[in-house]
Amino acid sequence: MKKSLMYALLAMVLVIVSAPFVFAAKEVAQAAPAAATVDYTKAIVLGCSLLAAGLAIAFGTIGTGNGMGAGLNGATNAVGRNPEAQGKILLTMMVGLAMIESLAIYALVIALIVLYANPLMKFIS
Repeated sequence: MKKSLMYALLAMVLVIVSAPFVFAAKEVAQAAPAAATVDYTKAIVLGCSLLAAGLAIAFGTIGTGNGMGAGLNGATNAVGRNPEAQGKILLTMMVGLAMIESLAIYALVIALIVLYANPLMKFIS
C-alpha cells in the first residue's frame, strides 16, 4: 500500500515538473515555420521560467502561511491569558499579518515578472 502511494506521488511530481517544458516546446514549435528547425533553447528557458514562477509562488505562500499561523496562534494564546488586552493584541496582530501578507505579494510579483517580463528572453536570439 505504501509503495504504491509513493509511486503515485512520484508520477504526479514528474507530470507537474515536465508539464511546463512540454507547453513551452509546444509554444515554440507553433511559432516556428514548418520547414525550419526548432531551436529548443527558447523552450527550455520558457519551461524553466514556468517552473521557477510556480516554485516562487509555492514557497512564498508556504512561508507566509506558516508565519500567519504562528502569529494567530500567539495572538489567541495571549488573548486567552489576558482578555483585557484584546484590543492591543488584535491591533498588533493585524499589522503583523499585513506585513506577512506583503511577502506573499512580493512572491506573486516575482512570479509575474518571470512569466511576462522574462529578463532572460533578451539574451536568446
